[in-house]
Amino acid sequence: MQNNTAELNVLGDYRGQLIALEANKDVPFDIKRVFYIYGTLDGVKRGQHSHYKTKQFLIAACGSCKVTLDDGNKKETFILDKPNKGLFQDSLVWGTMHDFSSDCVLLVLADSKYNDSDYIRNYSDFKKLINNDS
Repeated sequence: MQNNTAELNVLGDYRGQLIALEANKDVPFDIKRVFYIYGTLDGVKRGQHSHYKTKQFLIAACGSCKVTLDDGNKKETFILDKPNKGLFQDSLVWGTMHDFSSDCVLLVLADSKYNDSDYIRNYSDFKKLINNDS
């Protein structure tokens, strides 16, 4: 699995910090949807699915969490703990978000609008698809 993390440029001065994100520059796609996850209870996992087509870019805007990406052959866990650190999740990559701090706000940018049929929610189905099994 390639290195999916990116360090984002922080701008600011004595008044505070600012991070600007531009599609196809800081985020490697056109942004069609933005959502965020917050108030996640201790021990809860989020995600636990893949997408057929959707690509995502994740940022812990506040607090921290871990994200485990699984391409069907290799799993890698990333720690998102700074608002200037982003993580790219490609399509056909199983993603699980976990170990959220109580103050975590996980910002997710996606290259498509919500479409329920784009989700692969069963890990066995995901593995079969990745391994070209029927």
